[in-house]
Amino acid sequence: MIAISNLTKRYGPTEVLRGASLEVRRGETAVVIGASGGGKSTLLRCVNALETFDSGTIEVGGIGLHPGPHSGEDEADRKRLRRRVGMVFQQFHLFPHFTIRQNVMSGPIYALGLSVEEAACRAKALLERVGLADKADARPETLSGGQQQRVAIARALANEPEAILFDEPTSALDPRMTREVLAVMADLAASGQTMMVVSHAMGFVRRSASRVHVMVDGRIIESGTPEQVLDSPQSPQTRALLAETGD
Repeated sequence: MIAISNLTKRYGPTEVLRGASLEVRRGETAVVIGASGGGKSTLLRCVNALETFDSGTIEVGGIGLHPGPHSGEDEADRKRLRRRVGMVFQQFHLFPHFTIRQNVMSGPIYALGLSVEEAACRAKALLERVGLADKADARPETLSGGQQQRVAIARALANEPEAILFDEPTSALDPRMTREVLAVMADLAASGQTMMVVSHAMGFVRRSASRVHVMVDGRIIESGTPEQVLDSPQSPQTRALLAETGD
C-alpha cells in the first residue's frame, strides 16, 4: 500500500530524512518509533504530500509522488492521494464553528460529493464507532482532548481511506484520554485498516502493530514484528531507545 525508498529531505542545511525506506502492506499496522527529532513526523507528512522531499520515491496505492517542489502537473495526483489516505495529527484540527457531526460530514460532502443525507448517515455510524454518538450536536470546545481526537479519527475515516496516517495522536493527552484513543486505534487495527503510526505508546505497539520500524537520525535502522524489535532488538541504538522508554 505504501512504499518509501531512499527518501531524503532537507530544511536548509539540515538533513532531516537521510535515505529512509520502508513498506506498509495492505491491512498492516506499521508503527514507527524513535527519539524526538528523528524525522518521524516529517516522513508522515511527505507520505501525505504535505511536505516536499529532495530525492527518493514514495508510492501510495499506485500513486507516485515526485521529489522537488510541487508543480501544477502533480496537483491531480496529490488530490487523489489525499482522498485515499487520511491523517490524524497531534493536534486535533477540528473546525471550531462546526458541530461534531458537521466536522465528520465535511469530507464526504466536499471531497467525495456525497449528499447531506448520505454524509449524515456515515457520520452517525462513525461517531457510534468511536463512542461519541451522544456528542453529535456538540461543539469541539465542549469536548475533552481525548474526545476531540476520537472525532478526528472519525473524520479521517469518513472518506473511507485505504490507509490512515497517525502522527503521535496521543502526545497531547493525559493517560485516561490516551487509553480512550488507543482503544479506538486498536479496534481499527483489528479490523484490518491499513495504518502507519508514529507513536511512543509501547503498549499499543506491542499489542496492535504488525510491523515496527525504528527511526534514528532520519533513517530506518531496524524493522520487524513487535516481538523481534521489542524483545530481541539487533541494533544498539534500538536497545538504547527501548531502555529510555522502559520497554
